[in-house]
Amino acid sequence: MIAHDLVPGWLIGAIDVISFLILLYFSALQLTLYGLLVLSYFDMRRRLAQNFYADYEAVAKSHFTFPISVLMPAHNEAATIVESVHSVLSLDYPQHELIVVNDGSTDDTMDRLVREFGLVKRSLVFRRSLDYQGAIRGMYRSAAYPNLTVVDKEHAGKSEALNGAINVARYPLFCTIDADTLFQENALLRVVRPFLEDPDRVVAVGGQVRVANGCHVERGRVAEPRLPSSILAAFQVVEYLRSFVASRLGLSSLNNLLLLSGVFSLFRKDVVIEAGGYRSDVVTEDMELILRLHRRMRESGRPYNIVFLPDPICWTEVPEQLGALARQRNRWHRGLIQSLWKHRSIFWSRHSGSLRWIGMPYYFFFELLGPIIELLGYIIIPIAYFLGFLSPLWFWAFLFLSVTSGAFLSISAVLLEELSFGLYRSWGDFALMIAIGVIENFSYRILTLFFRLGAVLDIILGRGGWGRQERTGFGRARSASA
Repeated sequence: MIAHDLVPGWLIGAIDVISFLILLYFSALQLTLYGLLVLSYFDMRRRLAQNFYADYEAVAKSHFTFPISVLMPAHNEAATIVESVHSVLSLDYPQHELIVVNDGSTDDTMDRLVREFGLVKRSLVFRRSLDYQGAIRGMYRSAAYPNLTVVDKEHAGKSEALNGAINVARYPLFCTIDADTLFQENALLRVVRPFLEDPDRVVAVGGQVRVANGCHVERGRVAEPRLPSSILAAFQVVEYLRSFVASRLGLSSLNNLLLLSGVFSLFRKDVVIEAGGYRSDVVTEDMELILRLHRRMRESGRPYNIVFLPDPICWTEVPEQLGALARQRNRWHRGLIQSLWKHRSIFWSRHSGSLRWIGMPYYFFFELLGPIIELLGYIIIPIAYFLGFLSPLWFWAFLFLSVTSGAFLSISAVLLEELSFGLYRSWGDFALMIAIGVIENFSYRILTLFFRLGAVLDIILGRGGWGRQERTGFGRARSASA
């Protein structure tokens, strides 16, 4: 211990103030997350009750069910593209088309598509409602799969590929999906439901994303959900559950959700075209579009809803290598910063309504600033305690808020989701997810904290880009990581 009379009084006072602010921040964070968890619980119960009475077979057979265009941009996705396409083509839905955009792949993505689906080059006419970069080199159709269209274009990025696909899309609703993603068989039937119930107000609906690594996959379908053998991927299973179930569902119930995952989202095409489509000057085009839709609808005074649903499910491959995970989380956090900065006027616009009191503060203080304040807490609080500048009560309060409380939220999300849907049939997998919910607070959470801090540094230094992506392929992740 350092004698207090050897330390300037102003320094001890500053440490006390900073420690108090950090504890106040963590208290506000946990109270907010607990509040969202409670909202999620009641919203989950309400939706489960609705599903009990829902007649999805009637929806599947109805002529009034909106047709959907599924858009799948693909850049160097040879490892997963065939299974992902089969997953969409075999969906239980009355009328849907799949538009795959090969965005200048340098691997054999296009060759695999041609061989597997018997693609033949065709001349197709479409209206250019949105501008896009990257010339189209050819458009292909399949005699065996008449609802499949493949657009082969020069590489210009995901946003430009999506804008080009929207132009080609024939139907009033479009659904975005990544080329390393598999749909549940009834995913479209479930995600379209809010549009059928309130077609004038609903402009976008997002579904839940689950981790496909380690699952048993048969011809584009997850036949048996399993936990991955890779510990890094297993951490992400719990992380995805906590993110989607414990926070997004709660924010959605308040119509303050600022992010629908581009992996699985359904949109009204006319509203997105009116808003100008996807922007290519951000690295998370999905979040920026949702923020823009919120702004446009509120500024024009039009009633609307942007909804997240827990029961439409898709499965995606997540990184199993540390470098790939670091690049992904860095990109996500840079995109968060870019999107919030571009739409910062929501904070003071008189049209913003609850967004400036709930949605924007949540993402700014708890998502954007979170890693910076957490790091300060992990450094300052222990040092101040062991030097005798901080009372034991404050120190243990910090440990409780940063560790014990975080584990409780993860476990609660796992229990809420699994008791509602129970996709993992093994009690061993369920118990392992509970254990991971505890362990991640001492390891994985701190790891991703540094990835997000790296994103803040990259923004300051003007560095950017998507970074290299790596795929192992569905059903092969387990052996690849062994």
